[in-house]
Amino acid sequence: MKIEVLGMGCPKCHALEANVKEALKNLNLEAEVEKVADLSKIMAYGVMTTPALVIDGKVKSAGKLITSDEIAKLLK
Repeated sequence: MKIEVLGMGCPKCHALEANVKEALKNLNLEAEVEKVADLSKIMAYGVMTTPALVIDGKVKSAGKLITSDEIAKLLK
């Protein structure tokens, strides 16, 4: 599983990355977590607002900070 956190480095982007790691830990899952700050890569997903969460190439959330519980539901 590959998880990408899209964002330019704002506090919410960092918080989303932390929430992803917490959700993975709580579910006892392993995944490749990548922080993507390259604007062209972010735009390639069609994301206009960050932070955004991409799981296995599919945008699951954009423009809001979701909790680790919400992320866990997406990962199940």
